[in-house]
Amino acid sequence: MPDEKFDEKDLEKRDEKEEKTTDEKWRNDPLSAVVWALILIWAGLVFMASNLGWLDSFLRRSSDIPGLGFLEKIWGAWPIVLIGAGVIVLGEVVIRLLVPAYRRSVTGTIILGVVLIGIGLGDLISWNLIWPLVLIILGASILLRGLGRKGA
Repeated sequence: MPDEKFDEKDLEKRDEKEEKTTDEKWRNDPLSAVVWALILIWAGLVFMASNLGWLDSFLRRSSDIPGLGFLEKIWGAWPIVLIGAGVIVLGEVVIRLLVPAYRRSVTGTIILGVVLIGIGLGDLISWNLIWPLVLIILGASILLRGLGRKGA
């Protein structure tokens, strides 16, 4: 009988600790919450524009502007959502590198951002170019992290 009470108390303490850990994570790193919120808002705006026909109209008109002819090849909401999400994720990387309060490892985030943009661009950029680019960015990130260490 005493073992059952101990187990229940131990389980309650673990549950409280997990809840606090998640809550503390969002308090200590609100940038992640902001980034995910921005991605969801962006996706909602793009899909709403697509459903209302505004996106097709915008893409048709923008193809007449010199330098923006590539937009007619990105015909649909999903590629635009993915490209926008990739840009938002890369924006998070820039903030993490510039603001010491939010600094943490960004290598995985850089790769995620580049891959999202690469998938979104699909037909415009070949994966034969994307993967070497990912490797170059990964190497540059490791190099900068190594050079940025104290005492280096």
